[in-house]
Amino acid sequence: MGSRAQAAPRYRDPVPAFGTAAPEAIEDALMRLAAENERHLSALPEEAGCFREPRIVEFMFLLADKWRLDQAARYQAVELLERFMTKQVEQMAKSSRKHCEQGGGSSWSSLEEQIYNTFVLRLVSCIQLASKLSLHYNRVNSDVALKFLQSLKFSYTKQELLESELAVLKALHFQVNVSTPLAYVELLLEVLGYNGCFLPTKPLHQMCIELLDFSYLSRDAIYDTLLKTTIENSAPSKLQVAKFLTVKEDFMLLAVGIISTSMFILNPGHWKQVVEHLNCITGITSQSIREFSNAVLKQVIGSTTPRQCYRSCGTKALEHRIGPLQ
Repeated sequence: MGSRAQAAPRYRDPVPAFGTAAPEAIEDALMRLAAENERHLSALPEEAGCFREPRIVEFMFLLADKWRLDQAARYQAVELLERFMTKQVEQMAKSSRKHCEQGGGSSWSSLEEQIYNTFVLRLVSCIQLASKLSLHYNRVNSDVALKFLQSLKFSYTKQELLESELAVLKALHFQVNVSTPLAYVELLLEVLGYNGCFLPTKPLHQMCIELLDFSYLSRDAIYDTLLKTTIENSAPSKLQVAKFLTVKEDFMLLAVGIISTSMFILNPGHWKQVVEHLNCITGITSQSIREFSNAVLKQVIGSTTPRQCYRSCGTKALEHRIGPLQ
């Protein structure tokens, strides 16, 4: 029976029922997501994004697939872990500084060891919590989680597993149902359809999911390409990298870039129209959207077709998102 779960095919979500929401509900949801995104960007810690490291994301995606979780739960789990670990690092750094100020010397090495020793447990707890937030019937209960941890030679008890979930919830002040990039993508697809933009809904939605997965797994390479394109320099300074963090953490930009790239792959004849619609909806310039698509495609197939098609447009469009990069 144990091998059956490992051999189970990856669960595929049904395509959302686009075109059924009321216009007022769509507008309210878009305004809420935009405001949430801006709040997130206005209070970014220096460590933001550190725990979306590709190996961590791949491990979580594979585990979510093993437990047959839906797409929303997979992304929610990654974002929960990112937010929790960032909070934990911040709190431990403050504790270490306070310890030093009191003349006790640096305790960072012991704190780092504590993070390392509990990391897999916290990761599993984030997947459990995400599965409980999902509308899909598959939830990762304590027995399933413990069996997995035991297979990795951990000897946690059910009580320790419950305490780990509670530790994540408390660190995040129980604010765990935060929108993921997938929510942004699906809402923008809804808005595009409502605005009369031609969309091959089912294949476009599936392509968006595939590219969103890819963007998580190739995050560093994509944004490194984007940064170098934006500043027109292959050797960005530390200041430029630091200021670019708001671009890397911008879920709205990620969503429009994923939709744009997906449309270019599936139906390049309508790609320009979709980019213009996305510009009108989000206020992100068409050139910024094209630059993002260029960075994604460069990693996917080595092509820079969107940029070549609009070579005369220049390469500074993203600077409006972060100010001059000098």
